[in-house]
Amino acid sequence: MSEKSVIFFDIDGTLLDHDKKLPETTKKAVLDLKEQGHIVAIATGRAPFMYEDLRNELGIDTYVSYNGQYVVLNGEVLYTNPLSNPSLLKLTEAALANDHPVVYMDHEAMRANVPEHSYISESISSLKIEHFPAHDPHYYKERDMFQTLLFCPEGEEKQYEESFEDFDFIRWHPVSCDVLPKGGSKWKGIEKIVDKLGIPKERQYAFGDGLNDLEMLSMIHHGVAMGNGEEEAKAVAKYVTKSVEEDGILHGLKMVGLL
Repeated sequence: MSEKSVIFFDIDGTLLDHDKKLPETTKKAVLDLKEQGHIVAIATGRAPFMYEDLRNELGIDTYVSYNGQYVVLNGEVLYTNPLSNPSLLKLTEAALANDHPVVYMDHEAMRANVPEHSYISESISSLKIEHFPAHDPHYYKERDMFQTLLFCPEGEEKQYEESFEDFDFIRWHPVSCDVLPKGGSKWKGIEKIVDKLGIPKERQYAFGDGLNDLEMLSMIHHGVAMGNGEEEAKAVAKYVTKSVEEDGILHGLKMVGLL
């Protein structure tokens, strides 16, 4: 291979199937990319501690976590963009009044502001991860938070969108939304990496499936939406591959000429 490319992969619904399993064809495809000398990275809404095993399995040390708010290049923190603590306090107060729990998240752990709630159990369990938020309502006061989860039924986040102009609310589950700094996105985090690496846009690729992938898929030169992805993701991507269960990563990499 004469030219090095960088390829960013979302996790849920992209690298991992709906059972949160890594297809063997996907693993082999990623390892083949690395063997050819390409840079393989992850771009996800997940916290770093939620996919450490996956990074180790694939040998990946460059990643965009929290939808762009915590960025690591070659194992070193390159960029962070924490939430406003004063606004987070006000959001917590408003959410408590509506019986909408929140979970605070930094690069090491996540903590809930209530001891337990059905919305937290339902949504976090869908990720099929070992981590579950312990109770610590003051966790955010002692450190930087890069994302918060707001738990409320679909549509009820509108009241918060109108009141908190320095936050973005991105739904990822019927009873949960990601809360991010206004304007934060995977693409903003990706930009930090590609600018540092100096890889031209023609050799930049990204694979994704969700609503939090829209800016990434539309802004990167080679955006590939998964066949199982949201229609909005498919609409903005340059390519649409097969679903994750149909070897979509391998098919997509062949489609764009990387394998």
